[in-house]
Amino acid sequence: MLAAFGSDAYKIVLVLHILCAIVGFGAVFLNGIYGQQAKSRKGPEGLAISQANFLVSEIGTYFIYAVFVLGIVLVLIGDNVFDFGQTWIWLSMALFLAAIGVSHGLLRPKVRRMQALMEEMIASGPPVGGPPPQAAEMETLGKALGIIGPALDITLIVILFLMVFKPGGPSL
Repeated sequence: MLAAFGSDAYKIVLVLHILCAIVGFGAVFLNGIYGQQAKSRKGPEGLAISQANFLVSEIGTYFIYAVFVLGIVLVLIGDNVFDFGQTWIWLSMALFLAAIGVSHGLLRPKVRRMQALMEEMIASGPPVGGPPPQAAEMETLGKALGIIGPALDITLIVILFLMVFKPGGPSL
């Protein structure tokens, strides 16, 4: 066994797990604020905010993946204190995987589409005779993102609750 629960090696993996959570989830948790700021600034400025936020979120995603992997490592090296049959572990993993699916399947494609629409609007110049044709689709996408983003944030809060209170886990 490379490490046991409470050993220095275990604590190093735990620190890395927490650090990756801070960096990864911190990079995406407030994305809605960036979206509001991009919406309030028309043209290239709004697009720049959106693009910068997307890049930071992309980088954060790798840290989020590492949270999952390091969590598995912690269970494996936890000296049988933890096991995958404990409610808080399997439920956290299931919620995490569901959230990753929602993020990749729903959220990210909508963000990419919104950026493409913003680029189209900028390239076509100022609208003549009413709002640009992309505006309605952007509004629809924005409403969907306004639901998906907070739902993912709530999922993270539930997972954090599970990790702190460990229902179905050991009393430590």
